[in-house]
Amino acid sequence: MSLITNSEWILTKNQILAKTKNLLANLQLEQSHIIHSTGIKLPTEVFETTPKISKGENYQGLPYLILDYPRFFNKENIFAIRTMFWWGNFFSITLHLSGKYKIELEHKVMNAFLLLKETGFHFCHNADQWDHHFESNNYKPLQELSKADFETLVKKSSFIKIAHKIPLQQWNEAEKILEENFKKLIEIVTD
Repeated sequence: MSLITNSEWILTKNQILAKTKNLLANLQLEQSHIIHSTGIKLPTEVFETTPKISKGENYQGLPYLILDYPRFFNKENIFAIRTMFWWGNFFSITLHLSGKYKIELEHKVMNAFLLLKETGFHFCHNADQWDHHFESNNYKPLQELSKADFETLVKKSSFIKIAHKIPLQQWNEAEKILEENFKKLIEIVTD
């Protein structure tokens, strides 16, 4: 009853989500600057749609915000770098490849194994490419894999998702960490 009659907590939630959306918008501007100032070549179709920040209230019962940039989604092919804020859990940044992009870029991802392992990335080994949580049935830390095991997982999977998780306790550093990991992911797919 005290929560139902107290509007302050929901107003606080709304303020936090607005602040997070602003963080993601600023991050997207920096990501765009990184791509356009360095002359990085990515598939042209990933820029045919504008960057998108999506908001939801129910990923496993909790609110979330997602920035997809750059992005291309269709039934067969996905190329996206997805930044996610999940209430009460984490920020994450994920390289998501499927279809022709998975085939074209899997060797680059496999060649980046040591960099990804050393910087705390995880590999999605779940059959559902739309799960975003970091439980052991979805993501495996690369520190727990050998290069050969990683390559086997990449080759047998129909998609690639490599992700880095930032605890919410690192809020003040989150934008910088997300930007640094964005640079790593872009370098991997363009080297």
